[in-house]
Amino acid sequence: MTAMHAPLIIDIAGHSLTDVDRARLAHPLVGGIILFARNWESRAQLVQLCADIKAVKEDLLICVDHEGGRVQRFKTDGFTHIPSMRTFGEMWMNDGVRSGKGSKHREGSGAMRAMNAATAAGYVLGSELRACGVDFSFTPVLDLDYGESSVIGDRSFHRDPRVVTALAKSLMHGLLQAGMGNCGKHFPGHGHVKADSHIDIPVDKRKLKEILREDAAPYPWLSSVLTAVMPAHVIYPKVDALPAGFSKVWLQDILRGELRYDGAIFSDDLSMEAARRIDGEVISYTEAALRALNAGCDMVLLCNQSLGLGEHVDALLDGMDDAQRTGRWVPDVDSESRRLSLLPETMPQPWDELMLQPAYQDALNLLN
Repeated sequence: MTAMHAPLIIDIAGHSLTDVDRARLAHPLVGGIILFARNWESRAQLVQLCADIKAVKEDLLICVDHEGGRVQRFKTDGFTHIPSMRTFGEMWMNDGVRSGKGSKHREGSGAMRAMNAATAAGYVLGSELRACGVDFSFTPVLDLDYGESSVIGDRSFHRDPRVVTALAKSLMHGLLQAGMGNCGKHFPGHGHVKADSHIDIPVDKRKLKEILREDAAPYPWLSSVLTAVMPAHVIYPKVDALPAGFSKVWLQDILRGELRYDGAIFSDDLSMEAARRIDGEVISYTEAALRALNAGCDMVLLCNQSLGLGEHVDALLDGMDDAQRTGRWVPDVDSESRRLSLLPETMPQPWDELMLQPAYQDALNLLN
């Protein structure tokens, strides 16, 4: 029986579920699982793993970071190598025709081709994942490419927020055709800082007005199609002293209030350095989860802590149980509704049938 609100997204260590994994996934506060490359061996194995996960709880949201480029967890046994998002931004800027003698430059033709190819990428990405039982991918990246951030880099479509918005919407269209939602990240923007929030605490010293005009601009422009948002583990001190993912100012006042976003909000990984050190002190995973949820996140991710004995996962489950009992955290029916809304509403197409589908073949051709 699912709790009134199941906000925890956890992971597993291997290619298949252990009894311990099943017990953790069955916990009423666990609403989903995020898969990694270490959970991949083959398509048949992934299909079985996803089926086993759904056998534990049918409404568990099976997620993956599968953007394309250098962030793609499944790359073999038939999975298409999706180009980096920068590839589509470069295509946008090229108004020359790919091939053909006597072809002429036509202003804006690059943008048209890039949007079509981005839609194809979204469809291929989403349909291949769904054919294997995966429900949701944390994509696309909406960060701007300032040439500063190594962790973002070619994961970004472009420097111009208008180009980012148009290409992201095209990719989301493809995901939607595959029956999959989307997740814009990393709100309000990670592209302007050099530091990697996995190992450091990035600080962006710009004023709110500039951030909203540039980095955060895609979010209100995509308000009618965004199904989920993931905030950045970045501090913007002229707005709030807390990282965006732990900030009521960013999540409630700005994202929900000023920008009128009403979809799901995921925290980024709580095991990242920028999530563990708040106000100068190292906090527990439970404390990090509570701060993110109370700031306005609907769901929180704890990644890579199932390795070894997985004691940190168990500590989080016990800690959240205690927080609910003592009133430090109150389940939110609206948050649970947002989580459930990300589950696909249509049946996936089996892999062998997908390979023969004309729309899929056409999409592949646009990526080659």
